Amino acid sequence: MLLPSFAAVTRSRLAVLAAVALLAACSPAFNWREVPVAGAGLVAMLPCKVDRATRALPLGAESVQVDMTGCEAGGATFAIAHASASSPEQAEAWLRAWRTATRAQLGEAQATESSASLPRATAVPAPLRLEIAAPPQGASASAMPLQVLWFAQSQKDGSVALYQATVLGRPSSAEAAQTFFEGLRLP
Repeated sequence: MLLPSFAAVTRSRLAVLAAVALLAACSPAFNWREVPVAGAGLVAMLPCKVDRATRALPLGAESVQVDMTGCEAGGATFAIAHASASSPEQAEAWLRAWRTATRAQLGEAQATESSASLPRATAVPAPLRLEIAAPPQGASASAMPLQVLWFAQSQKDGSVALYQATVLGRPSSAEAAQTFFEGLRLP
């Protein structure tokens, strides 16, 4: 009976280890997929299997039902919140309250707000982007970079679908946030 030589065994073990390492490198942290959000028609690209929830969110004097869709991948949370306003005026008021509440949670973090665009989004309320590139010096360890995009779309029944798309944290891929925001598609 012939026994394999030590060199042959070592080579086969190295080959197996190399194959395992190669397979591990091929399993991406971001497994992008198209996900419908709420019943309003938005389709988003999310990097992982999503979780969904509904919660009440105080927007100004009202408590609003908000549908949440999101997941965590590559060191960041990717989420989309959706609420349905009965009119453009209500959507504008809710968006103002949503921005105010978000900014209040940021404390003294330096946030940059800018106008944004998204095909088929309403002009009123207009798409708006908020970004915090890095937490302020001396901030708590839980402070993280944040990117938010608010936008809306008029519905056939006269209501307005209002959205907040968020990336919280610093994704391990530099292109992940861009892929997420560019992957938002309104019908």
